[in-house]
Amino acid sequence: MYPDSSEGLNKETDDAVYFFTPAFHVLDSFSAHTITLWGKTFPTAEHAFQWKKFCIAAPDVAKKIFTAGSPEAAKRIAIENKATVLPEWYIHRASVMREVLTAKAEQHEDVREQVKKTGNRTIIENSPVDSFWGCGPDGKGENTIGKIWMEIRAKLIQ
Repeated sequence: MYPDSSEGLNKETDDAVYFFTPAFHVLDSFSAHTITLWGKTFPTAEHAFQWKKFCIAAPDVAKKIFTAGSPEAAKRIAIENKATVLPEWYIHRASVMREVLTAKAEQHEDVREQVKKTGNRTIIENSPVDSFWGCGPDGKGENTIGKIWMEIRAKLIQ
């Protein structure tokens, strides 16, 4: 279903843009995997995560996120409304993401298989802008998403 490697699949030249689903796209919270959690079925993990951020403090925003047409739109709505996020959210956000990604892995065999295919390698969210969830612009970020996926992988392998 997924290629064994992402090498050479996505690139740009002066004449063309080459794109294809990367081998480990399933690790992305934007991938097209529904998540059933908290009594709701979300279109993507990103929808679920962003919805949880607002479900108590701003239910109207949470509703917009839930019905957003894409994970990019869900994230954009969250960014536009970040002033309404409760301060304690930042304390719990990693545990919420762990819950979301665990549900994703439990509910989708292709996700479990791709996570296992990472073997013993370090999983890195290669974000050039986010130093909390990813490795950030300097490669020295916290890589919280990668660490969560490695925790999930360890449980899958047991």
